[in-house]
Amino acid sequence: MKPTLVVMLKVPRAGRVKTRLGRDIGMTAAAWWFRHQVARLLRRIEDPRWRIVLAVAPDVEGLRSRVWPARFDRWPQGSGSLGDRMARMMRRAAGPVCVIGADVPGITRTGLAKAFATLGDHDAVFGPAPDGGYWLIGVKTGSKLRKGALIGVRWSSEHALADSRAALVPYRIGLVDMLADVDTIDDLP
Repeated sequence: MKPTLVVMLKVPRAGRVKTRLGRDIGMTAAAWWFRHQVARLLRRIEDPRWRIVLAVAPDVEGLRSRVWPARFDRWPQGSGSLGDRMARMMRRAAGPVCVIGADVPGITRTGLAKAFATLGDHDAVFGPAPDGGYWLIGVKTGSKLRKGALIGVRWSSEHALADSRAALVPYRIGLVDMLADVDTIDDLP
């Protein structure tokens, strides 16, 4: 079974995406940055070794949006916390699956291949971020991920990675390279 790479993203509308960055550079500029970041990311990570799925929000607008290439499958994120939505995407993918954020300029095919390879010897993999969160989460068998697997995670905090790792006990967990996402103007490359 070909592994699945799920890219979590929002429709790039001013005031609805990258709002912390928007407070620094303006909401329209932040939405523009995100739209072009996603386009660059998709070109950079497309690879025949995995299937790319766009997990979109808001659901209806994201499924209809013409912002992203039509060649990628789209799944609605649905409701709930970030953990609820990521777990839902991993369970839906069934087999080996990694979920990434779309606001991480440093993601490469090589880094993603390393994450999928790590799932050969581990039940789960994380790509840590310098702020205590993570840019990637993956599991060897998405269909076996229990519902509510990421409940209790303190999202958008320095505890997100530690909480997520604890929530997946007794999984054997591997780590790949650390990368930073873009939240504020100071994070821009």
